[in-house]
Parts: sequence; C-alpha cells; structure tokens
Amino acid sequence: MFDFSLLLSPFLFILPLLFFFFSFIRTKSPSSPSASALKCYPIIGSSLEIFANLNRRIQWTSDLIRASPSATVVLHRFLGTRVVLTGNPSNVQHILKTHFHNYHKGQTFAINLSDFLGGGIFNADGDNWKFQRQVSSHEFNTKSLRKFIETVVDAELSDRLIPILSTAAANNSVLDFQDILQRFAFDNICKIAFGYDPAYLLPSLPQAKFAVAFEDAARISSERFSSIGPIVWRLKRLMGVGSEKRLKLAVGEVREFAKNIIREKKEELKHKSSLDSTDLLSRFLSSGHSDEDFVTDIVISFILAGRDTTSAALTWFFWLLFKNPDVEDQILNEINEKSELPVFDEVKDMIYTHASLCESMRFYPPVPADSKEAVSDDVLPDGTVVRKGMRVTYHPYAMGRLEELWGLDWPEFRPERWLQRDPDTGKWSFVARDPYTYPVFQAGPRICLGKEMAFLQMKRVVAGVLRRFQVVPVGEDGGEPVFTADLTAKMKGGFPVRIVERASRE
Repeated sequence: MFDFSLLLSPFLFILPLLFFFFSFIRTKSPSSPSASALKCYPIIGSSLEIFANLNRRIQWTSDLIRASPSATVVLHRFLGTRVVLTGNPSNVQHILKTHFHNYHKGQTFAINLSDFLGGGIFNADGDNWKFQRQVSSHEFNTKSLRKFIETVVDAELSDRLIPILSTAAANNSVLDFQDILQRFAFDNICKIAFGYDPAYLLPSLPQAKFAVAFEDAARISSERFSSIGPIVWRLKRLMGVGSEKRLKLAVGEVREFAKNIIREKKEELKHKSSLDSTDLLSRFLSSGHSDEDFVTDIVISFILAGRDTTSAALTWFFWLLFKNPDVEDQILNEINEKSELPVFDEVKDMIYTHASLCESMRFYPPVPADSKEAVSDDVLPDGTVVRKGMRVTYHPYAMGRLEELWGLDWPEFRPERWLQRDPDTGKWSFVARDPYTYPVFQAGPRICLGKEMAFLQMKRVVAGVLRRFQVVPVGEDGGEPVFTADLTAKMKGGFPVRIVERASRE
C-alpha cells in the first residue's frame, strides 16, 4: 500500500532549506538574559540550535538557564514565536501563585492533548479546572481513600513485585527495573482510579491490551509537542496516516475501555444507593457525577498522573543509591528500625528515606519542565517582558542544578541538605524547601493533589525492596544514564539490573 505520509515530505524540506539560507545571515538578538549565547536569525530565530538539541532539549535548556545571571532566557523560535524559560524562584511563584490567573495551560497544551485527555483536570483551565479540582480535592482528603491506596499498594508489593524480584535473584537474571516499576505503578493507579486490575506486573510480563494502548496514546500525544509544527500532525490526522492513525486507535481503545467500566458501575448504582468499592471512579459516580465524558476525562487524567511519575522517581532513586552506598546504608538502618512489615504510619516516619527521595527528585524530577500560557501582557519579577499568548516554562530540572539555590555542593547527592539534627536527641527532622525553589510537585493552586500519597507509596516500595534486595545496575561503566522526557521523565534504554538477595551477601 502507498504510504500517504510521504505526501508530507515536501513540507519537511522547507525548514532545512530556510535554515541553510539563513545560516549565513546572523542578526543581533534582542537584549534578554543570556541571549548572547544563542544564535538568532531572521524568520527562523534560534530554530537551528533548537533542532540540533532536540534529543537533549531538557539538558540544553537547563544549560541555558544555568548560564543566565537571572536564571531566565527568552528563546526565539520560528516566525517570531518566543518562549520564556526560567529557573528563578521569584518568577515561579509569580507564575504559579501570585499571578496564577494570568497563566493557564493554554491552547497549545489543550489542543495537543485533547484527543487523549479531553477536558480532564490536567488539560483544563478556568471554571472547568476549578470544578474538577474541588471534586477531586474532596475525594483525596478522605481517610477511606488513603486506606484503600495502602491496601492496593501493599497487595501489589507483596503479591507481585517481591516474588518477581525474588525469582530474578534466584535465577541471576537481568530485569529492566524501569519497566518493572512502570508495570507496578500502572497496576496500582488503575485499581485506585477505577477499580480495575490490568495484571500488568505478572511473571510473564504480559503486553496487556489496555496498558499498551494507554502507553501508545501518551507517547504519541507527547510527540506532538516536538513536531516541526502543528500543521504536520494535523495533516497526518486529517489523512489518517502514520502516528496519528495509531493515536486514534489507541485513544479509542482507552476511552471505550474506560466507558465500559463506567457503564457497568452506573448499572450497579441503579440497584443500590452507593457503590461498595472505594476507587475514585466509584466515588465520583456515588457523589452524583454521572456524566460519562466528564468522568472518563478525569479518571484518564489521574491514570496518566500516577502511571509514570512515581516509577520515574524510583528508577533514578535506585540508580543513585547504587552510586552512593553510604546513603543506601543509612536508609537500610532506618528500615531495619521498623517492623518486618511496616505499615504506612511507620513508613511516614522514615525521615532519612524521605530526604533521599527529595534529593533524588532534585536531580531527576519526574516532570522536568512545565509550561503555561500568558492570558495577557505581563512582566516577571526579574524584568522579563511576557506578551499575551507567550508560553512561560518553569524548569525544575535546571533549578535542581543551580548553585544559587543549592550551594557549591549542588552536584553531590546529599540527603542531609534536607535534614536538621536535634542537638539533644540526635534525631533527624525534615526541613522542606519552599515549593517555588523546588517545584517538583508544582505549587500554588495547582499543587499536586497526590503528593503525600506518592511519598507514602514510594517509601513503602523502598522499604519493601531494600529490606530484602540490593538493586545492581548491569554494565555499570560509571557513566550517567541518559535522561529523556516525554510527558514524564524516563531513563533512555531502560534500567537493566540484577537483583541480589541481601541474605546471600552475608
């Protein structure tokens, strides 16, 4: 069959020809923080450098921010489009809190993700977002949901994750630990979001249909952001070819699957006043929120939020522990002070582990950069001018590497920077950074609803795994794995490890 996506080829040659032509015509860039470090040309702006660094855009933009005296740069793109990148805490507070009303998700974000997320909470602005936030906040603050999450995580840990790691240790086999953690997180969030167990983390590591469709939908939707221009993916969608054809099929599977579960639960509700299960979907329906599209959108958003964030954080955390055995020893001491099967209240008191997770996410935040769109003209606290419609990106990945925020020892993995020791008892206490210096969980009105539950889950996994096993990277050559990011961060090529039983090492 003829590949209609080839019809797009002439368009794809236009930009390279423009780049070649304008590479001989350097124009002086307008005055802006660290703008002198970038080459800026008529019409195409800094697109040459943008595309040259497309595969390492997070690291490249981080370098630009770190080189700027104000930790802010203005990036000039094709046809005069400008984007503000900032790691300045004052700017972050301005965007996320004090002028929250002026910085929305915006049309670019909404359009790119609309097929997948619809009008869900992570793709919404204004009254739609406010309503979903109120509904979700109420449910997230209930003790019964917390208890349900504890039960789900403990079951997945003891019945699936630990047995798989035990088998791998006995067989001296290699696991992609990133994949294992993603499967673990996906099972958990599906049970929590709508009471469905995809059984993705089984010894056979199956390709569960819903999980594969969800992964395809998330990945292809995120690729729209790095497209040469929206016209490319819109043409492919119009003609039903290539990645857009696959996206349509994946989104169709995800949404139809979710709607079938909603219909089953709504049918159950006809015969009783409320649903027995305590997953989020059952809670929304029992509270009277019965619109099928609304509930589908919000549940899919929560699955996306919980699917990769904790697994991404834990993947890098276990790599950093191997590189810093003294930290691992400290965490083991803390774990061994607890009972054999720590409940969540005990895990909550694991102060050093909590600090270590924060320190890990300082280097490798699950969402390394996030952007907003200006509703009207504005001026940031550092003097950067923002015009209506411009996108402003705050950059947690860069902020975790700023000497001004973390000191000369910022390259060191040092959980103690988050701790303070009591001079009388000798016990550690946790000292949090303000959320505008450390916006890993966002800040202001959009701060992550599941932050505390995410920490509890991560600490439960750390305690359960490290008590019995050491996670040893395979082929460790001393180099840092490649940090990549779509909607959330990943370790390029996976995280191959061997699992070693601690008892066998004594």
